Amino acid sequence: MHRLYENEDISVFWDSDKCRHAKECVNGCPEAFNIMRKPWIDISKAPTSQVWQAVSKCPSGALTCIYNHGVRIEYDKENSRSIAFVDDKTVGECDYEKTQNGWVIYHTEVDEKYTGKGIAKRLVYRLIEQAERSKTDVSATCSYAAKVLGNI
Repeated sequence: MHRLYENEDISVFWDSDKCRHAKECVNGCPEAFNIMRKPWIDISKAPTSQVWQAVSKCPSGALTCIYNHGVRIEYDKENSRSIAFVDDKTVGECDYEKTQNGWVIYHTEVDEKYTGKGIAKRLVYRLIEQAERSKTDVSATCSYAAKVLGNI
């Protein structure tokens, strides 16, 4: 399972396949990471700095974190994509097509002014999360999305 948790400042990525339950996150920031709650991660419950510190101690790499740089990501089901916005301006998108075997991500692009900020990863993760919630397999012909899928 792959999940993306965001607030205005940061995005936290969680890959359950990598999680080794060391509980560094739970011990480091129990307000945000509480295994008795569903969802067990709620980054709104603690200051960003505490969440960041707890994530940085994850020994397995199941939790990772990036700054959002004022970019918000939305899922656009109707148009089979995720979109990145700064204010109302589109600065990136990740597109997929529905096939008999599931979703195939075929394109990921971020405006060159916004590269290097983790936006493409957030776009791909948003689609992976939506596919998993829909109980749909996801693959990629897009080289970047394939790389992200290969690392999870």
